[in-house]
Amino acid sequence: MATALVECVPNFSEGRDRAKVKLITDAIEAVGGARLLNVEPGADTNRTVVTFVGEPAVVEQAAFAAIARAAQLIDMSRHTGAHPRMGATDVCPFVPVEGVTMDDCVGIARRLGERVGRELEIPVYLYEAAATRPERRNLSDIRRGEYEGLQKKLADPAWQPDFGPARLHAGAGATVIGAREFLIAYNVNLNSTDKGHASDLAFALREKGRVARSGHTRPYYARGQKLFYRDGAFPCGSCELVQPSYEAVREHCASAHGYDLDALLRSNDLAPPAVVGKTVFRPGLFRACKAIGWYVDDYRRAQVSINLTNYKTTPPHAVLEASRALAAERGLVVTGSEIVGLVPYQALYEAGRYYLERQGRTLGQPKRDVLATAVSSLGLTDVAPFEIDNKVLGLPVVSDKALVQKTVLEFTDEVSRDSPAPGGGSVAALAGALGAALASMVANLTYGKEGTEARDPELARIAEEAQRIKDELVVAVDADSDAFAGFMAALRMPQGTAEERALRTKKMQEGLVAAADVPWATAQASLAAMRLARAVAAIGNPASLSDGAVGVQIAFAGVRGGLWNVLINLKDIKDPAYVADKRAACEALLAEARALADETGAFVDDQLFAAIARRGG
Repeated sequence: MATALVECVPNFSEGRDRAKVKLITDAIEAVGGARLLNVEPGADTNRTVVTFVGEPAVVEQAAFAAIARAAQLIDMSRHTGAHPRMGATDVCPFVPVEGVTMDDCVGIARRLGERVGRELEIPVYLYEAAATRPERRNLSDIRRGEYEGLQKKLADPAWQPDFGPARLHAGAGATVIGAREFLIAYNVNLNSTDKGHASDLAFALREKGRVARSGHTRPYYARGQKLFYRDGAFPCGSCELVQPSYEAVREHCASAHGYDLDALLRSNDLAPPAVVGKTVFRPGLFRACKAIGWYVDDYRRAQVSINLTNYKTTPPHAVLEASRALAAERGLVVTGSEIVGLVPYQALYEAGRYYLERQGRTLGQPKRDVLATAVSSLGLTDVAPFEIDNKVLGLPVVSDKALVQKTVLEFTDEVSRDSPAPGGGSVAALAGALGAALASMVANLTYGKEGTEARDPELARIAEEAQRIKDELVVAVDADSDAFAGFMAALRMPQGTAEERALRTKKMQEGLVAAADVPWATAQASLAAMRLARAVAAIGNPASLSDGAVGVQIAFAGVRGGLWNVLINLKDIKDPAYVADKRAACEALLAEARALADETGAFVDDQLFAAIARRGG
């Protein structure tokens, strides 16, 4: 059964005293099973973002321990910092990672909130998916007024906390606890020390937008004249149209610009349709995007500080490219960007794919190369180091003990030893992987060259598909040895009683089926690698013809090796239907692979000998 995994990303209002931060993270790690992933302090913001994961009950307990420790160590009455904040533990969200739902995380947030309010006497507000009312979903709405306005907020009946006392905790302030999807804390760096420059970009990017203006709005929009709603004159914030009524301008915004004006105005603290005399707003470029501008003294530059609340809706690379365009219009330069905390693997991988396409390269690159392209293209090392292994959540990893982590020399030595695994099945998988790798290589070498325009779409397809098959077969190198180990474990089971013998026999049969299924998958994938290598041999760079041919032949070794490892297990499997079906499938697959290998060999030999003849050899 898969492990249930929850991520917790508490933000603490301390980023200057590293000793205090360490005491808080020590409280997290003291809870057995809690795994601390990242600690990101900021002196200018005076804030530390911590990321840890664990099973639901573990994460809930560790979060309480951290909140309690922060309440002891941090005095909000003395706190200053660039980031908006209202409490020692300012915000504590739970994020479903694996084997848990958003509802599970909502349950954690509400149980924790009740406990923090009751035991620590800290006012607690619930937000995002855990919110008890719509107006409390948005963190910035709850935090408006910050710590300094908290006493007044707590006296307002509309802002009674969800848990805890409706009175100020002078030291700890208030805490916001919730459940949400993965949030990427993303900062865009400017070649400017002017906070106003960053704010101008932030207002243009963020979903809630900015006050609409007219007149002198270029290059800096904030220099224009504010627009207001008047009786009989309701301007559109996105164009120059003026409508006679609020209803008319609302319909215009929906039909012409595709946004809900009511929602936009409510996000900016207005109460439509009662807007006469109020400022007009225009939306920003991106949904699921919150942004402010600030100056970071440590970096000696201004930053656009962005929270991407749904990276599938608005990915980092889209925001960065828009920022680059906006900055250029204003005579500014985006020098790079920064990810605070962790980033999901898929978000960074998609960024790499985006930039590879812009560079005119295929997407058929090793995963690490795609990620490296993203890191360099996003400028993620501009103000701080960015280590992929430490910053990317969900990164496909291979165990240090895996066979494929060995050097070529170490692997061949391991195969040569007097142990049955790794054996022919693992070597067959490696052979198939090398065949797929050669297919991708030839496609990438040919793609985008002069005269290949008509072939480029097929070359791109081959490169990308070959990478996928290569990765599948690399995993199979270890999977084959693991399957054999499962059979050997069954073989060693006790057989002193009839029940033990029956169970041993059952487990041995299951082990044999697994030991056959893994090399069968290897053979299928190796045949797919053969097809790709053959296809690219026909349309690739003629200078790489031999590479494509070797790809076909070595992948054929993967097919043959895989099938032989299937057949050697079939003889001991007692399920006649399984044996018959698998044997017939093996014969059909072998026939196709053999024909493809023979045809490729004849084709390549003809091409190479003809080339020699043309040169008078």
